[in-house]
Amino acid sequence: MEKFTVTQAERIGELNGTAEDINREFETTEERDQAFRKMEKEMVRESRKKIKELLDSKHITRSVEVGRILEQWLMDDGYTKVVTPTIITRDMLAKMSIDEFHHLSEQVFWLDKKRCLRPMLAPNLYVVMRELKRITNEPVKIFEIGSCFRKESQGAQHMNEFTMLNCVELAAVKDGDQEEELKRLAHAAMKALGVPEEEYELVVEASTVYGSTVDIEINGMEVASGSYGPHPLLDPQWGVFDTWVGIGFGIERLTMALSKSKTIKRYGKSITFIDGQPLNI
Repeated sequence: MEKFTVTQAERIGELNGTAEDINREFETTEERDQAFRKMEKEMVRESRKKIKELLDSKHITRSVEVGRILEQWLMDDGYTKVVTPTIITRDMLAKMSIDEFHHLSEQVFWLDKKRCLRPMLAPNLYVVMRELKRITNEPVKIFEIGSCFRKESQGAQHMNEFTMLNCVELAAVKDGDQEEELKRLAHAAMKALGVPEEEYELVVEASTVYGSTVDIEINGMEVASGSYGPHPLLDPQWGVFDTWVGIGFGIERLTMALSKSKTIKRYGKSITFIDGQPLNI
């Protein structure tokens, strides 16, 4: 029996073909090649149709839409959006326990000896929520959505540049109630996105930074990670001593899961894909 060539299989995958499509078998190479040409033509037509729909009516990609839905949900829940710098200092990373001996240090894009592209949103949010609490002496609820950068493995679920949405509330819950509030936020976020409870689960995981996290998983893939404090090691370095609860959503991962795709690059910042569809058609 004949299978698709490596080149043919890659092209089918590129055009959103399924594993079933790629693993088809044929009696002869002629039958295989004929089937490939027909399949490619149909898939290209479908991709062009979806791109046309995006340009003519949707006007917004799915990943941007996911971010906006979460932003609106948070603002409706009393959170304020903040915007902070993409470049952070080595000292800020060290306060997150990420020093030269930490394995995450190898994933950091260093600009020079003292500055890097942020691998996470948390350092800046620590500073902003602390200062807002100092100014108002009231509970603080803020969020940020923006690019983060890591030298990832570049697999199907990773990218060097990715979008995170982090929300955090400081001094808003009683000590002992943090985990319940975290679960409330997780369920509320999924409800806002229209994801039924049976299609995701909350999983407690060990964390190299926070000790433990409560993650949201869809089909076994982590799409968000939540943590809470006070954290005995991290928080004093930032001058934060109140209770807090925070959750970070990987926007491209979340979009990939909601779209039932297997490749994150389709939904990230790209010049080869748009809204999950390839541009080389």
